[in-house]
Amino acid sequence: MSISTRAAVVESGGAPFTFSAVELDEPGPHEALVRMAAAGLCHTDLSVASGGLPFPLPGVLGHEGAGVVEAVGSAVAGIAPGDHVVLSFASCGDCRNCNGGHPAYCATWLPLNLIGGRRADGSSTISRDGEPLGGHFFGQSSFAERALVDERSLVKVDADVPLESIAPLGCGVLTGVGAVWNVLKPVTGSTIVVLGAGAVGLSAVMAAALTPATRIVAVDKVDERLSLAKELGATHTVNVGEADLAESLAEITGGQGADGAVETTGSVAVLRQGVDALAARGTLVVVGAPPFGTEVALDVNGLLGGKQIVGLTLGDAETQSFIPSLVRLVKEGRLPLHRLISTYPFADIDQAVRDMGAGKAIKPVLTF
Repeated sequence: MSISTRAAVVESGGAPFTFSAVELDEPGPHEALVRMAAAGLCHTDLSVASGGLPFPLPGVLGHEGAGVVEAVGSAVAGIAPGDHVVLSFASCGDCRNCNGGHPAYCATWLPLNLIGGRRADGSSTISRDGEPLGGHFFGQSSFAERALVDERSLVKVDADVPLESIAPLGCGVLTGVGAVWNVLKPVTGSTIVVLGAGAVGLSAVMAAALTPATRIVAVDKVDERLSLAKELGATHTVNVGEADLAESLAEITGGQGADGAVETTGSVAVLRQGVDALAARGTLVVVGAPPFGTEVALDVNGLLGGKQIVGLTLGDAETQSFIPSLVRLVKEGRLPLHRLISTYPFADIDQAVRDMGAGKAIKPVLTF
């Protein structure tokens, strides 16, 4: 017996989101049916919708979902109908990295989340008029009124916290916070530079403000975003439309350079500037994803001072412990995520996409 619902479907690369009646498969043993309450819109959704990644289209995207569990498969433990959940990424749970507490580096991460469009066994989760659609996006495909969600994507959360206020935790916020807490781990007196003040960058700023870092520098070319970064904990800002980044950072750090940097823009020019601006033994975390196959030139002798460049997926977070902690920080007002969120009815998904593209909305959240 299939379950009917309404989804925002991308018919082909570059096409807008269009609403369509679709059928979800019955929940398998390790799946749950979730009634969506909210879903964040992320640049990864737009990259796939544009045809920039080999995800099978027509398909249903959405990977920052939050909702209420309606039914669970026979083998699902610890989650029951009525539970509030934030949806994150899928992982196998069995490979060396999953077993080691690093599910974002699961051996089957790419097909399970980003490009496969199906379950690990090759079966489809979503169909329309009997034809399979690309689904299982990050184990959820949450741009729909109901979603069939992989057990490994489900995180049970405090039911007292409004779901639209925490939907982005599953990807964008997790990534920015994890870059700072799980990789950079600032010590007293550290200087942290955040390149790009979008949703991921501003999440990194908020995370850095909860550490002993003494200088937190936000870099962007939009003044409104830089003033928001200041309100969220940045001690300094640099508008690269008006000032030279290297000179500004040298001035801010007294010539020492940055101990840690988070690159969120996906621009190789910005990445290179970030590496050049590191102090000896400094670390740059690469979060922003340019098109597949993109390369960057680096000054090798400049790296010999102990610089490190670390790539990052989803904050290298172990979601079952990390996300509930973030929910608690949101609830207590210590992670002011609401400052990034603009809400839109699900029907207005295309307006949300336009506002995000125009820089009017930092983190659009669709509400159901």
